[in-house]
Amino acid sequence: MLVEKQIKDLLVHHEQVKSLIADPEVVSDLERYKELAREFKRCEPIVTLWGELVGCRSEVEEAQNLLSDPELEEEMREWAEQQLAETSRSVESLEIRLQSLLLPKDPLDEKNIIVELRAGAGGDEAGLFVADLSRMYSKFSESQGWKVETLSSHETGVGGFKEIILSIQGELVYSKMKFESGVHRVQRVPTTESSGRIHTSTITVAVLPEVEEIDFEIHQQDVRVDTFCASGPGGQSVNTTYSAVRLTHVPTGTTVSCQDEKSQIKNKDKAFKVLRARLAAEDRKRREAELAANRSSQVGTGERSEKIRTYNFPQGRVSDHRIGLTLHSLQAVLEGELQDVIEALTLDEERRKLEALQAG
Repeated sequence: MLVEKQIKDLLVHHEQVKSLIADPEVVSDLERYKELAREFKRCEPIVTLWGELVGCRSEVEEAQNLLSDPELEEEMREWAEQQLAETSRSVESLEIRLQSLLLPKDPLDEKNIIVELRAGAGGDEAGLFVADLSRMYSKFSESQGWKVETLSSHETGVGGFKEIILSIQGELVYSKMKFESGVHRVQRVPTTESSGRIHTSTITVAVLPEVEEIDFEIHQQDVRVDTFCASGPGGQSVNTTYSAVRLTHVPTGTTVSCQDEKSQIKNKDKAFKVLRARLAAEDRKRREAELAANRSSQVGTGERSEKIRTYNFPQGRVSDHRIGLTLHSLQAVLEGELQDVIEALTLDEERRKLEALQAG
């Protein structure tokens, strides 16, 4: 059942925010104005849906009143029964959508992210698939108006990557990309395979919310900083200056290397960004595990049996194993058309949250 009081409180809040946005004093305070504008944007879909629901409920009541008339003509009765059935279905659908919008939001949904892609099983073919998915995420980000930057990469020498780390910045990035964490499997004939046999390879993807220094502090004394000359595929020297940086968080043993920039300072800044995101994610998982022991890690070992999604080239399909979704549009997905997959995963998450709410 809809929480009517929650809706009514939100309607009052929405009007208050609307009034404040029009206040000249607020308009002159850019940060305050931006904060209120985000809040107004968050409330607006709920207010709109509530208006539609009120209208549909009114139509249901009108149809019921009409049908209660014993002298109603048969033709009019049939029309009223049809209207009642249609508007009742609309009411039910709107109530479900409103309940979804009223669910508690993940506080990380608005965060920018760091995406780590690593080759798993499959050798060079896995490295090539890292390059393919990196391009896919870049294309999808472009379609969303997000900014993508490569923080670190380690090439294989055949056009692939052992590892590539991306920074993606924009509106509601984590809310859409968080479902990409896990093991991705590819089934295809490698270009180097003369016999035409289908190979199965895997890569791991980790999506980490970007964390500001003010939100998660790393003690400098806990980090060892090493510098070295950057190198490319095959180990050849890219430059003769010590611009590459490796950070080691001594308490946890976590290491991050960045060498893509020619500036040691820039590489160090990027490395700290990745290190902070990794440590914050581990800290968050540890705290969540204390509350919910069944919460699993984002990334498995990269074994072929551990998978969230399969990209099958011979059949031109993409299958997401978490929700049983199969799309026969592999090339479109690899070109960054991920919206159908993400929307299906989002709806599944909302459904599970609603079921948990109703069960509790």
